[in-house]
Amino acid sequence: MPGPNQAAAAPLAACPSRTRVDDWRQWLLGHAAGDPNARPLASMLASQQCGRGAMPDWLGLGAAEFKALVAHHFPALPLSALQQTGCTLDPSRLDELDELVRLLLNDIARPSGNQRWLAVIVATGCMGSDHLWQDLGLWERAELSQLMERNFPAVAQRNDADMKWKRFLYKQLCETEGIYTCRSPSCEVCVDYHVCFGPEN
Repeated sequence: MPGPNQAAAAPLAACPSRTRVDDWRQWLLGHAAGDPNARPLASMLASQQCGRGAMPDWLGLGAAEFKALVAHHFPALPLSALQQTGCTLDPSRLDELDELVRLLLNDIARPSGNQRWLAVIVATGCMGSDHLWQDLGLWERAELSQLMERNFPAVAQRNDADMKWKRFLYKQLCETEGIYTCRSPSCEVCVDYHVCFGPEN
C-alpha cells in the first residue's frame, strides 16, 4: 500500500491489437525513456508484434541482451507484453552476421551498449530478403539512415553516394575481406545501377 503522500502507480495499459501496427508503435513510445533510438526500436518491435518485417526472436539478440535493451529504452514495459515469434536465424549464416557486426563497430573505439545492440540488430536484418529497412520492420528508409548516422557515423559517412544500405554494407564487407569483384569500372555505368541505388519503396 502506498503511504499517505504517495500516489499509487498507474496500471500498465492493455496491449494494442496485434493487427494495428501504428497503435503498437505509439503504445511502445508511451513507455520510452527518451533515448532517440527508442523511436526506430519501437517501429521494429511494433512490426514484429504484428507479423511484419523479417526479424527473429529478441530482434536477433540473446534473451538477456534483449531484456537489457527493453529495460534501457522502455523501462516501464514488462517483457511479457512482447510476444516472440519462434523464428530463428539460419545457423549457416552466423559467421556472416558476426562479420557485419564487426564492420559496424570497427570504427568505434569503445562501443556503447546501444551501439552493440543495434549492430547485432542491423546485421540480423541483413539476413532478410527485402530492403534492409523493411526487413528490420522500420516505417521508411529515412528511419534507417538516421539510425546509421546516429550510431555508426563512420560507416554512414562512407555511404556518400546513398547506396541502398544492405548493398552498401555487403560491398564494404567484401572490400574489407579483399574479395570485392564488381565487374563494372564505376557504378554510374553499371547495368545493375538500379539494384544498388534508387528508391527503396
